[in-house]
This record gives sequence, structure tokens and C-alpha cells, in this order.
Amino acid sequence: QAGVNIMAFCKEFNARTQGSSGDILPVVISVFKDKSFEFVCKKPPASVLLKKAANLAKGSKEPLKVKVGTLTREKLREVARIKMDDLNTKNEEAACRILAGTARQMGLDIID
Repeated sequence: QAGVNIMAFCKEFNARTQGSSGDILPVVISVFKDKSFEFVCKKPPASVLLKKAANLAKGSKEPLKVKVGTLTREKLREVARIKMDDLNTKNEEAACRILAGTARQMGLDIID
């Protein structure tokens, strides 16, 4: 639709994301007037990283009533370090609090 060379985009995208096959990766694409492009690959969504850390297939249907798993503070800190570039904070403790909120909404308990 924007007139981007799809083959060039696919080749560059596949080259950059070769190491993270199977992961969901958000991408921000900028298309310029001359139909050239650039894109930025972000980290997988927080929910995907939290499910992987807790070894879950999916979150709870009723997250505040039915808990589906637990996550240690150390695992939460590891996920925060991975996701730090995409969050709106540079403080690791604040990033942990953001991700703890996401974990609660998925039905995960955070234990010490």
C-alpha cells in the first residue's frame, strides 16, 4: 500500500530477526517519500515473556479470581532486564513494578 519493496523488506527483516525465530516481535516501520524504509524491531510483548518465564501456555480467564501460576522476583527481574528498552522507565525497580502489574492481570502470583 505504501509502495515499499516487499522482497527487500522481507530479506532485511529475516536477516535481523534470525536469532529470535518463533517469537512475536513488534516492529515499527517508517516509510519515506522516496519509498525507502527503515524499521526497528522491539522485544517480545511482556505477556509473552512472562508466560515463557512461568512455563505457561496461556493466562487466566479470570485473573483476579483464578491464579494459573507463580513467578519469583528474580524471574520478574530477568524479564524486566530484557524488556527495559521498550518500557518508559530506566529504573529496574520501576520496570519490575510495571511487569508485576501485567503478571497480576494474567493470573500470576509474584513470590519472593
